[in-house]
Amino acid sequence: MNSTTPLERITRYFETLQPQSLELLESIYHPQAQFKDPFQQVQGLAAIARIYQHMFSALVQPRFVIQHRLGDAQQCFLTWDFHFAVQRGARRWDVVIHGSSHLLLDDLGRITQHRDYWDVAEELYEKLPVLGSLMRWLKQKGQTPQ
Repeated sequence: MNSTTPLERITRYFETLQPQSLELLESIYHPQAQFKDPFQQVQGLAAIARIYQHMFSALVQPRFVIQHRLGDAQQCFLTWDFHFAVQRGARRWDVVIHGSSHLLLDDLGRITQHRDYWDVAEELYEKLPVLGSLMRWLKQKGQTPQ
């Protein structure tokens, strides 16, 4: 008998996510699950799988580290650090994005709605060469003197 809770199973899945893990996506997500993050909104296993496939093809060594988690049989909330690198020729940038996910679950503990929350400007744009300098300058200009 498997005594693993949906929260434990989902946490373990994301912390050990690899390209071959995508074969198990149907055990984590409902077939018509919805996924939304700051860049996209999709529905269905095939569309969600494409997001993760793109992540593995576009980024170097992407991985999630779950920092905090809470939930019950109907929903979970995870805070996480997403570690990855971007490689352009000989140059490599290591990046960590801090974010969270709100997950709604069905009666089988599968995700029906997955919503990621993170600040694109602070967590991504400011960390990139060239664009990061511009974003930090704009942020500084927007601050009012104390």
